[in-house]
Amino acid sequence: MTQALQMFASCFLYVLCRAFQQRNVAFANYGWIVPTSYCMAVLDVFIIAFIAHAGWTPLVVFANGSGGCLGALLAIYLHKRWVKQ
Repeated sequence: MTQALQMFASCFLYVLCRAFQQRNVAFANYGWIVPTSYCMAVLDVFIIAFIAHAGWTPLVVFANGSGGCLGALLAIYLHKRWVKQ
């Protein structure tokens, strides 16, 4: 179960960063692009290393998908709230 929670959290944060980054690019928010890119890089490497080490199971896949969809939803909300277009 711990692996599923780690995968959920890392995918949640990764997709949150990725969706936030898409909005930064779409709305030309240059100041947010660099820090968001580095956050994505750290999480991307963590997810790849995690799966390479632990392998994958249906529970890990479910945690990945669940974290991803919730991360995307939160990114849209936060971007609208924090970043002025």
